[in-house]
Amino acid sequence: MGSRIDDWPAGVCQALRAGSVIPAHPLALTADRSFDVRRQAALTRYYVDAGAGGLAVGVHTTQFAIRDAGLYRPVLELAQRTASEWSNKPLVMIAGLAGRTEQAVREADIAAGIGYHAGLLSLAAMKGASEDDLIAHCERVAQRIPVIGFYLQPAVGGIVLPASFWKRFAAIENVVAIKMAPFNRYRTLDVIRGVVEAKAEDRVTLYTGNDDHIVLDLLAPFPVVRGGETVTVRIKGGLLGHWSVWVKRAVELLARIHVAASAPEVPAELLALDAQVTDCNSAIFDVANNFHGVIAGCHEVLRRQGLLEGIWCLDPDETLGPGQSAEIDRVYAAYPHLNDDAFVRANLDRWLL
Repeated sequence: MGSRIDDWPAGVCQALRAGSVIPAHPLALTADRSFDVRRQAALTRYYVDAGAGGLAVGVHTTQFAIRDAGLYRPVLELAQRTASEWSNKPLVMIAGLAGRTEQAVREADIAAGIGYHAGLLSLAAMKGASEDDLIAHCERVAQRIPVIGFYLQPAVGGIVLPASFWKRFAAIENVVAIKMAPFNRYRTLDVIRGVVEAKAEDRVTLYTGNDDHIVLDLLAPFPVVRGGETVTVRIKGGLLGHWSVWVKRAVELLARIHVAASAPEVPAELLALDAQVTDCNSAIFDVANNFHGVIAGCHEVLRRQGLLEGIWCLDPDETLGPGQSAEIDRVYAAYPHLNDDAFVRANLDRWLL
C-alpha cells in the first residue's frame, strides 16, 4: 500500500474535510510555448496569498497535454516547491492523474514521491470500459495514493457514470473526496446518492467542480433517504477551473457560504450571486462556443491582470472562441465586485520574483 490519508501532515486533512477553495492550476507558457517557470511560480504565490486551501496541479485546466510535452513532473515539482516555500499553512496538494491503469498508477507514484497528498483521478481515457473495469482501475490507483474522484463533464472528454458506479467507488477505502463536475444536476445527484448509499458520507468529502452552479452547490443541503432515514450531506468546497481566477473573491465567498449554511435563512443577496458567478463563468469558459476557449478564457483573465504574459496553450488551436473576449469585457463591467484586480495589482511585483 502506498500513501494514505493517515500519512498527511497535521492540518491538511482538516483543510480538505472543512471545505476549501482549491484552484485548478493553469500552465504558464512563453510565446514559443515553452514552460514559463517565473510566471508559473507567480501563479502559485498568488493562490497561496489569496487564501486558497490547496492546489490541483496537472489537471484539465493545467492541460492534459503536459504529459506529451514532458512537463508533468516539472510542473508538479515547481508547484510543490513554490507552495511549500511561500505558504505558512498546510495546503492540500492534489495531482491530476490520467490515462489507463498503468499510466495512472505511474503518475500516482510520481505525485506521491514529490509530496502530493492526493490524486484527482480522471477516467476520460477509460471510455468504453465496463463498470467492473472502472472500479478495478480506481482500486489499483488508490493502492498508491489517496484518491479524489472526478466526474468530468462529457463536453470536454468525460464519461457518464451512474449512481451504481459512485456507490462502489465511494466504498474504496483510500478514496477521500469526489469532485463533481458533470455540469448536470441529475448526474451530480447520482454522485451524492452513491456516496450516501455506500455509507461513506463521513469519509468522502464532496467538492463542487460544477463551475456553472458554484454558489448553490455550496449552499444547498442534499437530503438522501437511506434505509428509512434521511441523511443530509453538503458540498464542502470547490476544486474549480473557475477558481483559477479571481481567487481572493472566491475565498471570501466560500467563507460567507460556510457561515450562511448554518444559519436559519440564506441571505437573498448571497443567492443572487449564484446567477452572477454563473454568468461570469459563461464568458470565461466560452459556453457560447461549446467550451472551445475554456482554458484560454482563464488565461485571458490572468493575462489582463498581468500574471500571465499571454494566453498560449500547448495546442496552438486552443485559443479564445469567437466573441469570447467581448463577453469577458461584459462580465468585467457587469460584476466589478467579483474580480480581485486590486489585490493582484498590489502584489504582482512580489509574486513575479
